[in-house]
Amino acid sequence: MKNPLPRLARAAALVLCAALALTASRAQAQDWAKAILDKSPRHQEWVKVKYGSRTVDAFVVYPEVSHKAPVVLLIHEIFGLSDWARSMADDIAAMGYIVIAPDLLSGDGPNGGGTSAFPDQQSVIRAVSGLDPITITADLNATADYALRFPSANGRLSVIGFCWGGGQSFRFATTRQTLSAAFVFYGPPPPADAMKNIAAPVYGFYAGSDARISSTVPDAKTAMAAAGKKYDPVIYDGAGHGFMRAGEDPTNTNPANTTARTEALARLQTLLGKR
Repeated sequence: MKNPLPRLARAAALVLCAALALTASRAQAQDWAKAILDKSPRHQEWVKVKYGSRTVDAFVVYPEVSHKAPVVLLIHEIFGLSDWARSMADDIAAMGYIVIAPDLLSGDGPNGGGTSAFPDQQSVIRAVSGLDPITITADLNATADYALRFPSANGRLSVIGFCWGGGQSFRFATTRQTLSAAFVFYGPPPPADAMKNIAAPVYGFYAGSDARISSTVPDAKTAMAAAGKKYDPVIYDGAGHGFMRAGEDPTNTNPANTTARTEALARLQTLLGKR
């Protein structure tokens, strides 16, 4: 009988190669977003926001302007502070705003790391899903306050979030009374009884082919109106959940995502300019 070890070694090597290929594909899934970010002419930096015993890593992008600028607090998707989330921060900075995007998984990853320390996307999703709302609010407030102290900041603050972060931006508006505006991209609303605490106008951006989220819009409109609050949602026909990311992904096969992204960016720029 032939020695089975060489065959087993080859099989083990194939399994290892497959695992490495899968890991590489995960890591490279947003290479296109990183490439866009790397070409940006704007100044980008990582900062550490410390409050109490906690430290939050945050990504900052500055606009190329000659005057003090408003601050936009960006809340990432359920996929954590990904390359795409950072490239979205750069897109908004290009409109003339200081953008700060906290990694809300700071310290929660392996060896005390953040989003990039997790081994795969599913583990990131589980970790983000398990975050404590009280800690999230504290992280967001600390990060916003940090950016508002920049010499180049003019004191105005808006919040914008995507997917899971869209829901968090709506919720954050119920806790921070000094917001100029809240922008909710395909995220769920907070409980109706919390809406009475909202002081800023809320603008929604939703996908027509995303009934899980867009079906919440009618009740949110009713509840916000009953609370006497401004809520202006737009639903983009044919677009799917996550169209701001999918709309620029080279592998996107739904033209409605690209159209929705283009129209939403134009609307966002107009609305931010009025704040």
